[in-house]
Amino acid sequence: MRPTRAALLVAATALAPALLFATPAFATAPTTAPTTAAATSGTQAGETPIDEMSTEDLRFAILRILGGKDVGKGVQREAGRALDDGTPEAMRTFLKTGYRLARAEDDRFAIARILAGKDVGEGVRREAGRALDGTPEDARAFLETGYRLARAEDDSVAIFRILGGKDVGEGVRREAVRALTNGTPEALRTFLETGYRLARAEDDRVAIFRILAKPNISKALRAAAEKAVQGTPEEMRHFLEVGQYQVR
Repeated sequence: MRPTRAALLVAATALAPALLFATPAFATAPTTAPTTAAATSGTQAGETPIDEMSTEDLRFAILRILGGKDVGKGVQREAGRALDDGTPEAMRTFLKTGYRLARAEDDRFAIARILAGKDVGEGVRREAGRALDGTPEDARAFLETGYRLARAEDDSVAIFRILGGKDVGEGVRREAVRALTNGTPEALRTFLETGYRLARAEDDRVAIFRILAKPNISKALRAAAEKAVQGTPEEMRHFLEVGQYQVR
């Protein structure tokens, strides 16, 4: 009896870890195998050519794809169709051409979602546009490496803008320079996501203590400043931008 697609999908999920280390024919393949180039040529490095695979080997290869991480809707749909058909011809067609095209569909969707996000910089927008205009391999390369590098370019610009603003404190300047000196995409992103907030809070705390150190400040201002300095970074920022003037 031919296995149903539901049963095969359950097997793909349950057996994914074991499949990675199964028979020698697939022992050295990447977790998302077959690769685009291999599937197109009909041969995987060190593996049985797709045209020479048995029906079970073909099904096994598709299950490995479904058991990988970040499998998109397009790949799931086309892999399911091939498994539902169950013939060697349908499964070979998927491995040779269908997988590449279905993954390209998913990759373009993923790129469109990136572009629809907020705070998308010029670098990401430029490289994403090039990927969408290009081949399936261009879209895959953008998601695997290009996006990270393009966002790092945008993050660098954002940090320089912060440094170019007025009233930049010592903490922000120090942490921003550290991120730029490190230069890795991860260091730049970490500064913008968390480091900037914490460094500015350090500077804001210093600014509030300077207010508290002034002679003859009112009791109301002192109370508001003491409350703010014990609060969150956002509360300290609000006090410096708005609260201190409302008290006065």
